[in-house]
Amino acid sequence: MSISGPLTDRFGRVHTDLRVSITDRCNLRCYYCMPADGIRCMDHSNVLTYEEIERFVRVASRLGIRNVRLTGGEPLVRKGIARLVRLIAAVPGIEDLGMTTNAVFLDEHADELRAAGLQRLNISLDTLDRAKFEKIARRDKLPRVLRGIEAAKRAGFKKIKLNALAIRNLSEDDVVPLALYARENDFELRFIEFMPMDGDRRWGSDQVLPGEEILDKLTEKIGPLEPVAMNGSGAPATKYRFLDGGGTIGVIPSVTIPFCEKCDRLRLAADGKVRSCLFSHQAHDAAALLRRGATQRQLAQLLWIAVAGKRRVHGTDNGDFARPDRTMHEIGG
Repeated sequence: MSISGPLTDRFGRVHTDLRVSITDRCNLRCYYCMPADGIRCMDHSNVLTYEEIERFVRVASRLGIRNVRLTGGEPLVRKGIARLVRLIAAVPGIEDLGMTTNAVFLDEHADELRAAGLQRLNISLDTLDRAKFEKIARRDKLPRVLRGIEAAKRAGFKKIKLNALAIRNLSEDDVVPLALYARENDFELRFIEFMPMDGDRRWGSDQVLPGEEILDKLTEKIGPLEPVAMNGSGAPATKYRFLDGGGTIGVIPSVTIPFCEKCDRLRLAADGKVRSCLFSHQAHDAAALLRRGATQRQLAQLLWIAVAGKRRVHGTDNGDFARPDRTMHEIGG
């Protein structure tokens, strides 16, 4: 078994992106991600240490992984996060290191994260309406989130993306205000179609607000858009720019037009389970290998096995959603 890349699956997809969840804990309770209560968090002893994560990333980088995104839960609830950023930033071969965050604690950490080597941020922001934010997140934290975003700008982050879930009968009135906010602050705004990953397990296809409808609304209320040529990467968003030069919009049509055919990512959960897809029911136990002193070759073999078993689309080979046995906060965003 080779300990060098590239990690290519049976459909010819080359994997260069690794999502690393460092905790299943979160300071919000967004209904599309976590149940309102009754959450059973992982025991701390089952969560990978920063050193274990760094060792796994080093092996993955030798197999062609170039981009690492830290996720959760909410990664900023874990203590000493800047130390992990420094460890991963020092791994040879890692070219891009980012983080997905709800920004509640970002005002406290933006400067140290930037200094440690974090290059970009993806910030979850579904609405600018405080009452609606509380309805979605089950916490009144919008002012804190906006302070965190401002802190990230002051810290010098050049790549800040805002991620907004697009949910029918909820998100329609937020599309234009979010786009105007992003234009004003030079952020890239991305709308993500609502997928069956909700904590309450009540998702239905009638709750999906399609990307095409979002683009029509933006064109009508703000101005015409044109597609942005992509560089051939596995990035899930289809990008558009306003013709007046006022910003970029991304649409991730994960339900209406799945991007699975160009998916280039793997996922490492906080408990050390490796998945090749959000919707995969197969998980490979890297923690067990790491904690019994496995060799680089053994860890590489686990990665190759995970990639070899990847299904064609949404965790299946027939195009249907294979609803995962874990919710989003347990797998990692």
